[in-house]
Amino acid sequence: MNRRNLLASATGIAAVGAAAPSSSAQDAAMTKHQFKLKYAPHFKTFADVAGGSLSDELKYAHDRGFTAWEDNRFLLRTPEEQKEIAETMEKLGMSMGVFVVTGSAGATEPTFTVQNEDAWNLVLDDIRKGIEGARRCNATWMTVVPGAYDLKLDWNYQTANCIELLKRCSELLEPHGLVMVLEPLNQHANHPTMFLRESPQAYQICKAVDSPACKFLFDIYHQQITEGNLIPNIEKSWSEIGYFQAGDNPGRKEPGTGEINYRNIFKYIHDRQTKEGLDFIIGMEHGNSIKGPEGCEAVIRAYVDADNFAVS
Repeated sequence: MNRRNLLASATGIAAVGAAAPSSSAQDAAMTKHQFKLKYAPHFKTFADVAGGSLSDELKYAHDRGFTAWEDNRFLLRTPEEQKEIAETMEKLGMSMGVFVVTGSAGATEPTFTVQNEDAWNLVLDDIRKGIEGARRCNATWMTVVPGAYDLKLDWNYQTANCIELLKRCSELLEPHGLVMVLEPLNQHANHPTMFLRESPQAYQICKAVDSPACKFLFDIYHQQITEGNLIPNIEKSWSEIGYFQAGDNPGRKEPGTGEINYRNIFKYIHDRQTKEGLDFIIGMEHGNSIKGPEGCEAVIRAYVDADNFAVS
């Protein structure tokens, strides 16, 4: 099915050869929204309406008003795919969000938390690969997951070890103006063994590392499960946040499908970053609540609704 007929399926617009569609339905299907924040979809978000290639999906997102993108798998893609993504985003003027860099030493094993030079060297090699990847796609941020905790080692020693390795990572990143964003992951629903869980914990570690290359990723879905109190925690840890990701809870789907008041959260982020001259990307790290073309449109409507806040 081509892109035009896919859009027809998603919105009720008549396909080629069918009765003429209403102008209002057509307009709704191809509206280019003027979002107040830089929301970043990922590959497969719009795969059911955009066409078959990576560049098709980027172009579709751009046509609907999205100005940023994220791709956790970027470093795992072929050189040809990386080139396609980078060239298409440059032509469209889209900003690249995060991609994941650590994992060679075992993302679910104790790595940052234990003094193991072999494991730490693998992490540093991952950071070097991330630097090369960022150069290829004009990225600034890369996600770092500090691995699992060690059942046999006091938590404070683990924290000190993590800080030491992050300082070494920062020394590699600083000359390039790149930023690793540490991601706290919730222990209740998805990641029970991960060391980094809470925004206050991430804030403490980033303060101790004391480098512009080390910030943390405030994933609103994870932090709602772990700690709640979202806007106050964003406020308290603001200086060490480098990136945001969205996803509603329960379900980890688009805003409006769960319990989180995304309109208020996005308003807080927008108003504060505007006052301070910042420009955060908000990664759409979630699934679609509805399958098929209809689900793609539902995601867009969800962000249009969540973005519909009054500017202070």
